[in-house]
Amino acid sequence: MIRGNVLAIETSCDETAAAVIHGRDIRSSVVASQATLHAPYGGVVPEVAARHHLGTVNAVVDRALADAGIGFDDVEAIAVTQRPGLIGALLVGVATAKSLAYARGLPLISVDHIMGHIAAVWLAPLSVDPPFVSLIASGGHTRLDLVRDLGSPELLGQTIDDAAGEALDKGARMLGLEYPGGPALERLSASGRRDAHEFPIALGGADTRDFSFAGVKTSLRYRIQDLGDPDDATRADLAASYQEAIVRPLADRLVDAAREHGVQTVAIGGGVAANGRLRELVEEGAERHGLAVALPDRSLCTDNAAMIGAAAQFTPMTPWPDYLAVDAMPTAPPGGIAA
Repeated sequence: MIRGNVLAIETSCDETAAAVIHGRDIRSSVVASQATLHAPYGGVVPEVAARHHLGTVNAVVDRALADAGIGFDDVEAIAVTQRPGLIGALLVGVATAKSLAYARGLPLISVDHIMGHIAAVWLAPLSVDPPFVSLIASGGHTRLDLVRDLGSPELLGQTIDDAAGEALDKGARMLGLEYPGGPALERLSASGRRDAHEFPIALGGADTRDFSFAGVKTSLRYRIQDLGDPDDATRADLAASYQEAIVRPLADRLVDAAREHGVQTVAIGGGVAANGRLRELVEEGAERHGLAVALPDRSLCTDNAAMIGAAAQFTPMTPWPDYLAVDAMPTAPPGGIAA
């Protein structure tokens, strides 16, 4: 574990982020979002994302150092998201981190993005130590892990098709909502009835921890077609019922997994972990079964560099100058997390 300052960089998708982590403490965390750039397209355009990272990353790093009240000479290691993500976006972060590390002869820590989401709850003020069961749900990933060691989570289940965040975003688009779709769907859901429409919950058997969201997405499409041109109240009901069909199995299988493995703490992470209804369901399920629950601040659920700095504490360092051969990787290895 690194006791000094770690400068972490995250550019896996459409947020340019940098942070300074000292042990469990977040000394600074800066995120430059590209949401408005991609809104006209209804989703992230990889080339646009990469070009924006290129023009923003140096300023974001400078701001992170300034906010932490340190200079570059006070940094002991550089951490960066290496995988998975958009390859052009990742390349910007990896090249920046390698350049900074090489200039000062610092070690480089190549971090798996999913491991970052899992490790976010290790940071203060939550300061959660293993063992716990982790649910990571985002636009690109949905998985359950048994975390007995933060360096090597054990996969318990994952989506077999769409990620939960992808299903929420696509459902929002079908309902004519703006980008980003997940938050817009949640806002519309607030005025709707969760039991107004019945949507399928796939893989409901007790013998699986996997998820599937393609069917509920298709069901929403057909329901909208059957209704013709739904009014605002009906759209709110559809949003609330659809959201419930996605977040309820996430919460239920998280709690069930903890009980099965005799673990007393559950944790969530990823962009969908910012969803208020999911957080409510996880808290209810944990309380019902006497479990502790770790709900990170919403700023640590969406992509950020603080979580990359946390994961760096449990990821092997590559010494100077061996990391010059390190490259960005768009996909995760088998099992979903790089060792």
